[in-house]
Amino acid sequence: MDYELQFLNLPNLFLAVGLIGVGRWLARFKHADEDTKRFLRHALAIGLWLDELVWHHWNWTHGFWSVQTMLPLHVCSVMIWLAGFMLIFKNYRIYEFGYFLGLGAATQILLTSYVPLELFFEYQYYQIFISHGLLITAVLYMTIVEGFRPTWKSFLRIVIGTNLYMALIFPLNLWLGSNYMFLAYKPVEFASLLDILPPWPYYILHMEILGILVFLLLYLPFAVKDRRARQAAINPS
Repeated sequence: MDYELQFLNLPNLFLAVGLIGVGRWLARFKHADEDTKRFLRHALAIGLWLDELVWHHWNWTHGFWSVQTMLPLHVCSVMIWLAGFMLIFKNYRIYEFGYFLGLGAATQILLTSYVPLELFFEYQYYQIFISHGLLITAVLYMTIVEGFRPTWKSFLRIVIGTNLYMALIFPLNLWLGSNYMFLAYKPVEFASLLDILPPWPYYILHMEILGILVFLLLYLPFAVKDRRARQAAINPS
C-alpha cells in the first residue's frame, strides 16, 4: 500500500483535533467507579486486538500476508498487542513503553501519513487511522483516567529497552530477509520521515537521536509539572 508523506495535511489535522477531543472526553471518567473504568479498559483492549486481527485477515485473504512484512515486530504492531494487556491488567511497565514508543510512533504516523483517496472505499484507507488512533487513546486513557505517568527512570528503561530490541531485530531481519523497524533499509513501499535522512546505515543513528528527542518532548509536560511542584514546596505561597 502506497502511503504518501504529507506533513500536517488537512485530514490529519482533523485527526489531531479529534484526539484532543478524545482526551477531553476521557477526562470525564477520571472519577468514575471501577466498574465503568474496567469496561472502558476492556472495550479498548478488544478494539485494539480485533482491529489487528481483521487487518491480518484482510492481508491474508488478499495475498499480502508474509512473515517478511506481517509479523508483529514493528514498534506500533508490538505496542498494539501489548497495550491490550496494559489496559486489562493496568500494567505499568507496559505503559512506560506505550507512552514513549506507542504514543511517539503512532502520533508521527497519524500526522504525516496520507492514504490516497482512491482507497477511500477500501479497508486499508481506515485501518491505519483506526489502529494508531486506538493505540493513542489507550495510552491517553491510562494517563488521564488511571493516573499513570512516566518518570526519568521510565525514560532510561525505554532507551535501553529499545536498543536491546533493535539488537534482536537486526539479525532477525538478516535471517528472514525482512525489514522490521526499518533497520535493513528505508521503506520503499511508502514515503516516511526516513526519506530525508542519510543513507543506510547512517540513518539508523539519526533515527535513534530523533527518537530520544521525541521521548524528551513527550516527557516535557511531566518535567515541567515536577519542577513547579518542587518550587512550590520550597517557596510555598
